[in-house]
Amino acid sequence: MKSKAKFILITLGEELLLGLTRNGHLTFIGEQLRRRGVTLHSNFTISDDSLDIEEQFRYCWEKADVVITTGGLGPTVDDRTKECIAEVTEDELILDEKILDTIQLRFDSMGRKMTANNRKQAYRPASAEVLENPNGTAPGLWMEKEGKTLVMLPGPPSELQPMFIDKVLPRLQEKNLIQDSENFIQLRTIGIGESALETKLQPLFKKHAKLEVAYCAHQGQVDCRISFSNAEDCQDELLELANECRERLGDRFLCFGHDSLTKVICDIMKARNRTLALAEDQTSGYLANELSKVEGFSEIFLGSVVAPGVDAKVDLLSVPEEMLKQHTQFSAEIAMAMAAGAAEKFEADYSLSITGATKGVDGSVTLFSGLHSPNGVLAKEISFKNAPKEISSRVFNVVFDWLRQELLKEAYQAGKSKDGGLRKESDNILRSLS
Repeated sequence: MKSKAKFILITLGEELLLGLTRNGHLTFIGEQLRRRGVTLHSNFTISDDSLDIEEQFRYCWEKADVVITTGGLGPTVDDRTKECIAEVTEDELILDEKILDTIQLRFDSMGRKMTANNRKQAYRPASAEVLENPNGTAPGLWMEKEGKTLVMLPGPPSELQPMFIDKVLPRLQEKNLIQDSENFIQLRTIGIGESALETKLQPLFKKHAKLEVAYCAHQGQVDCRISFSNAEDCQDELLELANECRERLGDRFLCFGHDSLTKVICDIMKARNRTLALAEDQTSGYLANELSKVEGFSEIFLGSVVAPGVDAKVDLLSVPEEMLKQHTQFSAEIAMAMAAGAAEKFEADYSLSITGATKGVDGSVTLFSGLHSPNGVLAKEISFKNAPKEISSRVFNVVFDWLRQELLKEAYQAGKSKDGGLRKESDNILRSLS
């Protein structure tokens, strides 16, 4: 990889500055580059004003080896990226008939008439190459000039993301500007805070000179990335350290790499040939929605019932009316009955339920979760002292981590050692880095 190539990202759009849209381009591009051994030097979010674009691009073009822009390639009057950059790079804008034909064919395929302003998208700087866009009308552009590289990408994520993965990353690798894999190992943890994680791992880290460590906290999870500046010479040392960290973390270790909690659970359940059902009250389908984001989730997920009321609990989950009279519907007993009812309804090996919440005088919130497994039915009380308005994501991390630990217990009881089958995916990641 080119030594210390500097990447700068420019994200354009008034909607970003007004807070109407989150800057998902920074998150996506930053992560994709990080996985290839590159950390973005900086990101500038600017308006669609011509002077702003020219001023910011001129600054970034002078400072960076690679400049990436997002947005401003569309057909409307506020799409000015190409025009402004061509002005700075002293490039002539030319009409590319091939682009125009492609746009026309796309409109024809949709049975729509191409409006005159779409012709604007067929212009490109003379020295720029086209990055085809099979998902939209605005092509991306690739320019190499003055020993630097410029990548212009369309704004819609459905167009930008596949273009970046399929067109941009291979070219950057070909130019030796990125690596073909990560130059670090990421440990993903759950149920342990950032400061506690550092305290736990620091005795291992201090034994290694020139070790670089970075932490990134998410809701209920913390990632720890470890690397050496001379990664190629220290790979064996890094792999050994990663294994030591995994063992020290115990059940707080989630995985190596970037898999989500639900992905880890799905993989374990597939390996164990287990199935899952859900029953939700307070979270109103949030748990099922998170699970559905995992590719292949339908192989283990049999169904979900959203039952916020008493009648729904009785009719859909077969919760006994006598139990509801004896206990409130927001109780450990009802959570267990909901989990059992969901497991029976869908004939699932495992089921999770959530019900609540009850508010204390101090503003605290208490919920109850039920877990049905081949070993029986359990209940868990979940309390938040300073409960946010939206607690579903926090509840999700607690109950799904509970399920993960129960799955691990079942596997260990079946004779799986900590270095056995359940570690296979993590070990494969480590081996791929060696």
